[in-house]
Amino acid sequence: MKIISFGDIHEDFSNLIPLKNELVTSDLVIVTGDLTNFHGRKEAEKVIEEIMKYNKNILAQLGNLDQPEVNDYLTERGINLHRNGFITDDIGIFGVGGSNLTPFNTPTEFNEDEIKTFLLDGLDKVKDAKFKIMVPHMPPKDTKLDIISAGAHVGSQSVRDFILKHKPDIALSGHIHEARGSDTIENTIVFNAGMFREGGYVVITKTSEGLSAELKVLT
Repeated sequence: MKIISFGDIHEDFSNLIPLKNELVTSDLVIVTGDLTNFHGRKEAEKVIEEIMKYNKNILAQLGNLDQPEVNDYLTERGINLHRNGFITDDIGIFGVGGSNLTPFNTPTEFNEDEIKTFLLDGLDKVKDAKFKIMVPHMPPKDTKLDIISAGAHVGSQSVRDFILKHKPDIALSGHIHEARGSDTIENTIVFNAGMFREGGYVVITKTSEGLSAELKVLT
């Protein structure tokens, strides 16, 4: 099984064309959040429809720059990861969208207690899966993935604590555009694919030996 993941699209889906071969050969596409740029249902639908031209098997969630109505749209489509979970081929995939609180009052932000609760809601739906992929739009605090250009760590403490306690195999985040990369928290591999327009994406492969994942960049 092959899964491709990316996020922080912000309505710029031009990289779908050079990513076509990866998309059409994947069994599932995971969008980690920020489909739009401060917009709502109409703009989010356009992004999802563009991705579905290449692959109709999508799971997605809103990011902090998506209006709350994006959450309703994704739920209506039956593809919403936020506070939710899906099991496919022994892989449980669950997520939390939006972000932890920022100084910028973006459209969808949550406090740390809410983030923990939403992750528990999702995990409960996939608790029996052999493998687990956690999809928090905001990266875990104090990693390579949550450092802004000024040097501060601005990720979520609840996301980090959740990884330490529940030990998912892989975590897929975004949100901090300048911190594209990968890191580990104990045995969990954590990724931030960065802004989609800059070409970052993650490929996850399931074989008889388990899950493997790699951060790639379009050239």
